[in-house]
Parts: sequence; C-alpha cells; structure tokens
Amino acid sequence: QNGAAFSKVRGSQSGQDSTRWHVVRKFLGLISTHNIPVYLIDPLILGLVDKDIEQIRSSPDGLSPECKYFCAPRDFTTFALLEKTWKHEVGLFRTAEKMGFQWLKIINKDPRLDGMDDLSGMEIPLHYIFKLASHAIHLVVFYERSGNFLWHGPLRLKQHMDRKFVPFRKLHFGRYPGAYEKPELLLVSIDDLKVQIPKNPSSFLEEVSHSRFLECRYREARAFFQLYSDDASLDAVEFRKKAKSLLHLAALTLNNLGVKFWLSSGTCLGWYRQCNIIPYSKDVDLGIFIRDYKADIIPAFQKAGLPLKHKFGKVEDSLELSFQGEDDVKLDIFFFYEEDDHIWNGGTQAKSGKKFKYLFPKFSLCWTEFVELKVHVPCETLQYVEANYGPEWKVPVKTWDWKSSPFNVQDNGVWPIDEWDNVIQIY
Repeated sequence: QNGAAFSKVRGSQSGQDSTRWHVVRKFLGLISTHNIPVYLIDPLILGLVDKDIEQIRSSPDGLSPECKYFCAPRDFTTFALLEKTWKHEVGLFRTAEKMGFQWLKIINKDPRLDGMDDLSGMEIPLHYIFKLASHAIHLVVFYERSGNFLWHGPLRLKQHMDRKFVPFRKLHFGRYPGAYEKPELLLVSIDDLKVQIPKNPSSFLEEVSHSRFLECRYREARAFFQLYSDDASLDAVEFRKKAKSLLHLAALTLNNLGVKFWLSSGTCLGWYRQCNIIPYSKDVDLGIFIRDYKADIIPAFQKAGLPLKHKFGKVEDSLELSFQGEDDVKLDIFFFYEEDDHIWNGGTQAKSGKKFKYLFPKFSLCWTEFVELKVHVPCETLQYVEANYGPEWKVPVKTWDWKSSPFNVQDNGVWPIDEWDNVIQIY
C-alpha cells in the first residue's frame, strides 16, 4: 500500500517517489502490449519537461540518472488516448487486473449525436482511471469533431460509483469538456521510460488553460424549430452556405494572424438559439477585444479576397470594420473595449456622425463547434445574448434597426466634423 514493495528507481529520493515511476512504467507496459498509442498530457510533468525540452529532444536515451519527472509529488499521472486508434477491448481490463490495477470507466452521452433525434443518448467512454498502490493513471479519451479538432468530455460520476476511488477534484481534465488542436507528437525518453508527448509542450499547456468547451443547445434548438419552422427556401439555404464559407475564411484569416475572436450579435444568437446561422440575418458578426487589434487585419482580409466596405471609429474609440463577402453577404467585425465593470462596442451612423455604444456584462471565452468550425463564443452566453436582445431573445425579430432595436444601445455623442474623414470611411 505504501509502495515499500517496489524497489527504488535509480537515485530517487524515497519509496513513495519510486511507486509513482513504477505505476507509470507498468501502465505503459500494459498499453503497449495492447498496441494502444497514448501520449502524456499531464500539466505538471509537461511543465517540467518544457524547461528541459531542448536537452530531451537531443538526447534519445534520456537525461539524468535520477527520477526527475515521473517522481514529482502528485496523486496521479494524466495521459490521452485518441478514440479512433483503438478498439475497446475487454482484454485490456483483464490484463490490467492481472497486473494488480483497479480500474474505473466513465461513460456519458455522445454529444456529436445530439443533433440527430434517433441517435442521441448513445453513451461513449470518456475517461478511464487505473489505480495501483497509492498512484493513479487518468486516461482521457479524445474524439475527433467535424471542425477538425479534438474534444474530451466532462468527468461525471454515476450514482453508484466510488467517489473516493481517486481525489477526483484534483484531476486536471474533466471538470468541463475541452477542445484542442490535434497535437504533433514526439517520442522521447524521460526517466528511462519511452513516452509520446506533444511536440510543443508550452503551446499545449497554453491550450489547457483556455480549453473549456460549450456544446450547442440541440434540445432547445429543436424546441425552437417546433415553434418557428425553419426557413428551407432556396434563398435561405444559399445564404447559409455563403455565410458558412465566409465564416470559415474569416476564421482562417484571423487564426493565421493569431487574433482571438468570437461569434457576436446575430451570429452568436443563431448559435445559442438554433444551432445554426439565422437565414434572414444577411451578415456574419464577429467580436474582437481591442487589445488584440493588429494593423494587418485589413490587408489580410483584402488579400483573402474580401474588400473593405467600411471602417468606422478609430483604435482608441468605437472601431468597427465591415468586409464584403460573396454577393451581398458581409462580414462585420466589432471591437470591444473593457471598462471596470462592463465591456462595450461602438457604432457610427455615417450620414450624421452620431455615435452609439452597446454595453455588455464582462465575459470570458469558451470554444464551441459551429457550422463545422472550432470557434469561440462568450462562456456566459445567456447574459451576452440577453444584453443585446433583451429577455425576449427567443422570439425571432425580422425587422431590426441597429440604432434603436438592441436592448443595450446608448447614445454616445457625435464625431467632431473635423475627424469625419478619419472615422467615417466608406469604400
């Protein structure tokens, strides 16, 4: 129980340290006999590895004689498994038991099927936990999603499960679902153990801290379409198709620049209310924090074949950009300014120089999947949508005046006439 039965690893500090190393070694042996490719995603160990990454990459046989990484004090070690790379074998668990492991399998509904009435409710494995002596291995199952990214589900224990099996609250993965880019993997030797790690540990660790994923609200979307039938006209289908390709192009352009953005205004409402683009909206709306503004945003969109339609405001105040997509579908980018207790974006009326301001409660950003794209939305989506569209946001409104309809609009003065050439540019 206390690890004394294990011999010490070379140069390690105590029997307890070596227990961790032995458990990891046994686990890696178990999965290699079943040809299951796993990779290390443990934030604590990857943080240590990242400091020595150049040495680790250049020395295929490992570094120091002492146990430096897998003996670090903690209750568990975390690995990832790509779901499509193995068959769920009973044999794995039989072998695990023979080796002395206790194990726990956590399953839950497959959200990818929630959009399909007849298939929703099917359960898939999301997490496995293998425990030996005083150490546990947390194996997180990653699934490929249609937006070409990896997703893991939440760790929710069913009623009958042993809540003291491991210190669940300390686990790094599973409090929320998470979304990640597919990592390139590197085979390295750490503490005499061959293990795969993300090729760039620091960028993976950066992803961990911003990985929270929100699923689209399929059930609510179905209820919405029972009340208000979906527009399946040729025009609506055509608009959605163009809006989707415009959103994909915008995402590609901004991602290449390293500029964080999210679905805003009507595009965000469409995602939250009906899991789709609103067919009568006529444009695609994105939000960007002004701190993330880059001067090359405009040339990058022009290079991508989207000419600038208008530029209102200036970087210090009420900046907004509009680009012309295919036919009459346009891309509107609103820049958001942070104050102590709220966030706002501006609006400008070209003919009068009048300024408007739209106030939102503070929010953070989460990932979601929308029209086969991994994209950000405000985590506090309901408050964001309600700020903009009021408590009646569930009811479709087809006539919308951006100067008076939004729930959160305020007058914000007038641009001085001598600034008009700079702050009201129409192309």
